[in-house]
Amino acid sequence: MVAKNPQMQQTAAQTKAARSRIREGAPYPLGATWDGLGVNFALFSAHATKVELCLFDDAGEQELERIELPEYTDEIWHGYLPDARPGTIYGYRVHGPYEPKAGHRFNPNKLLIDPYAKGLVGSITWNPALFGYQMETGDDLTFDERDSAPFTRRSRVIDPAFTWGRDRKPHVPWEKTIFYETHVKGFTKLHPAVPEKLRGTYAGLGNPAVLDYIKSLGVTSVELLPVHAFVQDDYLQEKNLVNYWGYNTISFFTPARRYAAVPDFAFSEFKEMVARMHGAGLEVILDVVYNHTAEGNEKGPTLSFKGVDNASYYRLMPGDERYYINDTGTGNTFNLSHPRVLQLVTDSLRYWATEMRVDGFRFDLATILGREPHGFDEGGGFLDTCRQDPVLNSVKLIAEPWDCGPGGYQVGGFPPGWAEWNDRFRDDVRGYWRGDSGLLPSLASRITGSADKFNKRGRKPWASVNFLTAHDGFTLNDTVSYNEKHNLANGEDGRDGHSHNLSNNYGVEGPTDDEAIRAVRLRQMRNMMATLFLSRGTPMLLAGDEFARSQGGNNNAYCQDNEISWLDWDGIGEEGRDLAEFTQRLTILREALPILTRGRFLTGAYDEDLGVKDVTWLRPDGEEMSSENWSDGGAHSIAVLLDGRAQASGIHRRGGDATLLILYNSYSDLVSFTLPSSVGGGGWTRLLDTNLPDSQEVGTWAIGDRYDVTGRSMLMFVLKPEETDGDEATEMDRSYQHVMQAFERANIESVRFSPASV
Repeated sequence: MVAKNPQMQQTAAQTKAARSRIREGAPYPLGATWDGLGVNFALFSAHATKVELCLFDDAGEQELERIELPEYTDEIWHGYLPDARPGTIYGYRVHGPYEPKAGHRFNPNKLLIDPYAKGLVGSITWNPALFGYQMETGDDLTFDERDSAPFTRRSRVIDPAFTWGRDRKPHVPWEKTIFYETHVKGFTKLHPAVPEKLRGTYAGLGNPAVLDYIKSLGVTSVELLPVHAFVQDDYLQEKNLVNYWGYNTISFFTPARRYAAVPDFAFSEFKEMVARMHGAGLEVILDVVYNHTAEGNEKGPTLSFKGVDNASYYRLMPGDERYYINDTGTGNTFNLSHPRVLQLVTDSLRYWATEMRVDGFRFDLATILGREPHGFDEGGGFLDTCRQDPVLNSVKLIAEPWDCGPGGYQVGGFPPGWAEWNDRFRDDVRGYWRGDSGLLPSLASRITGSADKFNKRGRKPWASVNFLTAHDGFTLNDTVSYNEKHNLANGEDGRDGHSHNLSNNYGVEGPTDDEAIRAVRLRQMRNMMATLFLSRGTPMLLAGDEFARSQGGNNNAYCQDNEISWLDWDGIGEEGRDLAEFTQRLTILREALPILTRGRFLTGAYDEDLGVKDVTWLRPDGEEMSSENWSDGGAHSIAVLLDGRAQASGIHRRGGDATLLILYNSYSDLVSFTLPSSVGGGGWTRLLDTNLPDSQEVGTWAIGDRYDVTGRSMLMFVLKPEETDGDEATEMDRSYQHVMQAFERANIESVRFSPASV
């Protein structure tokens, strides 16, 4: 079909003038690039027949003229406009065949966002004109002639100049990394220390009081839910709900305006936030969505990619390219098997890593990025590109290693250099502390780095990103407060969200005044938090879990831009402050215990040279676990001995770390543990007891003593070396003293969490 364009009639003189101004330009770089004298426009489309550049007035409301891009080089349409400047507002109208069954959905009546736009203006107003077909008919084979310009966003040319000053990326080593997942708006929307006009913004998140608090927790890297410009879903707006999480990207180079105190300056405000975080020693990690876009399936709107070159940008059904492959569950799947689409994604990543100076990326549904037409392939184009790219292989890359497509679960399946969200850690730790049977072998694997998943090809324990909770699912508090999800506010009659939460309310659904129930809930939160931070792997903490934030049992708050999702700083009570201080002590102790972050997997094998094992699993009676013990589904208690003598500190294998003993008891009843004698030493010093969270007592128990572990409790001891002369102090002596100094510091510094700190 051929499109008609009755919306704007240019005179012959105007058309001639436009053609006289436009120059050939260059096919690279893609997008709109200001060079100090003019702007080069370059747009990829392999199947278009003509591309028109549409220019708007300064308000972005009136279309002033259309200029045909004069050159076509290597499937790139391009032109140079010497009178264009930063701030120029533009869009594209792309001509070509409208043949949905062949995968083509060109419709020049639809104003399109530049896929490489660095800035956007305006907003999307849902209207049938946004659709390439006659939306009212429900038939996507029809052709719509209405102009979408009044209802869609425009692209804007930007000047990338920004004064970074002395900004330096923190470059936190993987072994020291602790992620802190949060939402730009939700973290500060109710924060009393942030000026009201800055709450919920990039500037608010960069507020010194906010950064001081985050830093005080001991985390190193702030992981932000999506900040790429995204679209508000029509069906949510009809319910007076919003897409709060932002997993609906429409522009991969543009920071979302909704999180800027001054929307037109989102670009520079985001950069200032990054600079302030770096100044505090914090990394910035972005949760990115390259697996799909906001254009949906064949019944979705035409906003950008679909109208630029649908057959290239999306994976389409073989044999009937009218329909989209939907491995994402969102209607479409981005086609990273196409070289130009792969280029767009990697160009976007490099842009955020260099121009915006972020420190890493967490990839939503990352299995799709490694999927080729034949299935997931760890040697696929995107994963190979990241491995060899000098920019991308120097930042943190974290995969959410699953999607809903065939072979979509790939935990442990990504190549070297990648870390992966480990949902097995979440499920096994939750199940163990809930009291589920038969989980001791799984628990042992999870707390030692999940070697069963990651110990291959030289990968290290840090490749396992251990988490208890994330934005999707129950908070930590809700995990111990609800048996069922409570999602009625989402408008789907409670059908949305996972039902397999591995949770327990301990007698009452939701909040309670019952002191006994509250006590066990708090201890269970401490147990899971201690398990997270005292395990090998890379911990990830969900913002607010440290002070027992609740979402009222909603485990799918993606559409709740309100008090359900926002962090309630004024509502933090005494129990929440106690839990936050406990969390601080854990991060301080973790930092002081290199035995928990060493780069080698533990094997349990006997070291002939040193005469020790790096890890030994013990029954409560102090004897080593046998195969029969491991297969006992009714066993719920175990001890792990991490022998510091086996932790080589150098090629000559001298010295050693402090030796740790960690006790786990998920029985509801007390269990008596025998403290082992196989490592010698001068006794066991208790560093942690989740039943005595406020204990600052430095007590030492003799080798072979028995310690009564309260039901549902976890403990950690450090081995006190035998007395030696000062000149004969060993590396283990110094390690022990370092740990004890950290223990004392934790008891002092944990008081930093107070109402004044927020």
